[in-house]
Amino acid sequence: MNDRTSSTALTIPEMSLVLLVGTSGSGKSTFAAQHFGPYETLSSDVFRGLVSNDENDQAATPAAFDALKHVAALRLRKGLLTVVDATNVQPEARRDFVKLARDHDVLPVAIVLDVPETVCVARNAARVGRDFGAAVVRRQQGQLRRGLKHLGKEGFRRVHVLHGEDEIAAATIVRQPLLNDRKDEHGPFDVVGDVHGCRSELESLLGRLGWSLVRDERGRPVDAVHPEGRRALFLGDLVDRGPDTPGVLRLVMGMVRNGHALAVPGNHEDKLVRALDGRKVQTSHGLAETLAQLASEPEEFRTEVREFCRSLVGHLVLDGGALVVAHAGMKEQYQGRASGRVRAFALYGDTTGESDEYGLPVRLPWADSYRGPATVLYGHTPTIDAEWINGTMCLDTGCVFGGKLSALRYPEREVVQVDAERVHYEPAKPLEPLRGPATSSTDDDGAEAGRASRTAQQADGRRGAGPAPRRVPGVLPIEDVTGKQIVETRHHGRVGIRAENAAGALEVMSRFAIDPRWLPYLPPTMSPVATSALPDHLEHPEEAFAYYRGQGVTQVRMEEKHMGSRATVLLARDPARFDAPAGWHGVAYTRTGRSFFDEATTAVFTGRLSDAFERAGLWAELDSDWVLLDGEVLPWAVKAEGMIRDWYAEVGAAAAGAFPSAIAALESARDAGVDVTALLDRTRKRAADAEAYVTSYRRYATPATGIDDVRFAPFQVLAAEGRTFADRPHGWHLGVADRLAATAPDTVRATRSVLVQVDDEASRAAATDWWQDLTGAGGEGAVVKPEGNLTRGPKGLVQPGVKVRGREYLRIIYGPEYTEPGNLARLRDRDLGHKRSMALREYALGLESLERFVAGEPLWRVHQPVFGVLAMESEPVDPRL
Repeated sequence: MNDRTSSTALTIPEMSLVLLVGTSGSGKSTFAAQHFGPYETLSSDVFRGLVSNDENDQAATPAAFDALKHVAALRLRKGLLTVVDATNVQPEARRDFVKLARDHDVLPVAIVLDVPETVCVARNAARVGRDFGAAVVRRQQGQLRRGLKHLGKEGFRRVHVLHGEDEIAAATIVRQPLLNDRKDEHGPFDVVGDVHGCRSELESLLGRLGWSLVRDERGRPVDAVHPEGRRALFLGDLVDRGPDTPGVLRLVMGMVRNGHALAVPGNHEDKLVRALDGRKVQTSHGLAETLAQLASEPEEFRTEVREFCRSLVGHLVLDGGALVVAHAGMKEQYQGRASGRVRAFALYGDTTGESDEYGLPVRLPWADSYRGPATVLYGHTPTIDAEWINGTMCLDTGCVFGGKLSALRYPEREVVQVDAERVHYEPAKPLEPLRGPATSSTDDDGAEAGRASRTAQQADGRRGAGPAPRRVPGVLPIEDVTGKQIVETRHHGRVGIRAENAAGALEVMSRFAIDPRWLPYLPPTMSPVATSALPDHLEHPEEAFAYYRGQGVTQVRMEEKHMGSRATVLLARDPARFDAPAGWHGVAYTRTGRSFFDEATTAVFTGRLSDAFERAGLWAELDSDWVLLDGEVLPWAVKAEGMIRDWYAEVGAAAAGAFPSAIAALESARDAGVDVTALLDRTRKRAADAEAYVTSYRRYATPATGIDDVRFAPFQVLAAEGRTFADRPHGWHLGVADRLAATAPDTVRATRSVLVQVDDEASRAAATDWWQDLTGAGGEGAVVKPEGNLTRGPKGLVQPGVKVRGREYLRIIYGPEYTEPGNLARLRDRDLGHKRSMALREYALGLESLERFVAGEPLWRVHQPVFGVLAMESEPVDPRL
């Protein structure tokens, strides 16, 4: 659209490339500084300075523009508004920028500053280094005037011309969202696949979805209303092939007109518009029938149909960017952008330009390669049934060919379908599943699809891109987990994964981890409490209470910390849900994703836990066929027997062998009159510390001779079908554990806890006494957690828990003599910042993987944050924390 305007309001698309056009001295830089952000404007003068240290060095212009265009391309790739501040008065200079905009599927806009020559000359004379006289300005002015009338033909979608200083001073910039930007529309939506004139089935489907039809005086449906305020979303191809295209259009147009529905065009609407415009088109694939049906309608109805179909936008981005709808789909790099090839992809998808033996276009399975965060819903390619592929779903299930008319309830992700009343139109080939290598579509006009494909491929070729490689949904390509990665999390923003950490995680995950389909979560590390100021303690509950009080948390739960090995347990009553063999009850795995037991022991362990769930009535209560639990496997020796023997026992044995002899020798020297009192006292103290060390680790060295000696202490229900439980208070989670322990005490151990009011001194004191009794009796310590579970504080996500380990247990961690005043003083300087940061980031990654898993997202999307947790465990941090 060309807008030659003197209006003070200049509208520009939010995502666009804006060229300021004007002679030297016309005020472009001043205009840019007034109306655009400092990073949005790319000035040719600035880039000349960057490459030559002199903004006026005209010899540096080629290098400056190379650099400017490179930066502009990077910004456009991210969808950022970009303004080019240069004279841009020559067509060849503008041509490169128009091409750059097209290559990145954004709209080029020109803002022309037409200032009198005398003003420009005077301004240049007043600027250092710009006194090049009137001839240059006169030449630029002539180029500007000659090119004004051709700007629209050059490809600029909007042209704003400001004449004189007054118009420039009065101008304002109004940024408009693109027509496809409907991010403020959050639904809920009922997304309907290809209708193709099947009005009766559409009425039945809307009824099943809970819609009430509104009929005109002749009984024809002209609108539909949902009692819950839902909106319908039609994916195009409303017309052709079916028995009542006018009836479908009358209903859908009424719903859209009254705000009850949105719609995108299909390739059949696109072709219908051209036919109604009187252009020459082939009337195959049902268009002849549509034109015949419309011929019996009034002229004003046909006009309304033409304008409605013409007004439809190729694709829509909704729900804050979480949902994208298009007739034939939408690749991630095209979402929210505007260009001919984006519209072609929305209408026809990704095709090879070839035809199969049926004469139908061969389409590429773009969904197999899709890896964007947005859910993409589309139609166009009829398939036997609707199925999820990498966060995308095709809802064209061939109603007009005798299949089904399908809709997806969003955000519930529930598919609702009605059967076709009959075969309305014989397909050129039988319907087939959508998955697989390149396949042909029964829905395209071959010539139209091939032409659109060639256009898109030529445009892709300008950027060096070919058809995307096929991505098998159940396979995890190595490129997903190599190099530096950024994982977007809902609760903690972006989490970065270093390339060197990813390499270590890849080694562990690829060689030792269980099947990734059974690995939807890895538990985060846990930060210790802040160092205590008490003289005899390194860790104490009061610091935990103070931390949460500072985060605005009023209630915390102090839970017994079992001396066991962290384990995540996936239980399933339906092995097919996880593509597992018959008789499979689930898995138990370690913090690094390795199976906790051998296959036979795992079968017994998970079978007993599943049975406990059944007898406790928890399967029915959770209304799920699977559950994911976080907990500890006891005793510690199940996994740590080698470490106890090789590390702790050796230190204890060395101490037991050395100190008695040393003490005896010192006592003999003392009896002989040698003053060794201080040395003898210190040695005896060291011997006592060593004995305390042995006593501490032996408490946890109880062997497990078999599965009958193993217990599981769950402390959190992580997820079940369709939901996670991070919003449930910890009391609820421990209540589940208590019920399991009461039902199966030979398999499950309960976790003791106490609820603490952090603002109540008496409550804190009672909890501290409880902790003292627990650790004094040999317990490892406690974990203090916000009772409300997932919690946000003044600065964001709050630690999900901090561990407060007992004084004697810490002797195992820091060594027999850690309680010596000098050692304690040194240990008080331990740096907890990195450990706390890791704990929060891993917690966010864990929540992200769980939420993606229960939402039914593709395996690679779930695996991404899971892998991130494992990679972060490679970060250098004091292992004693």
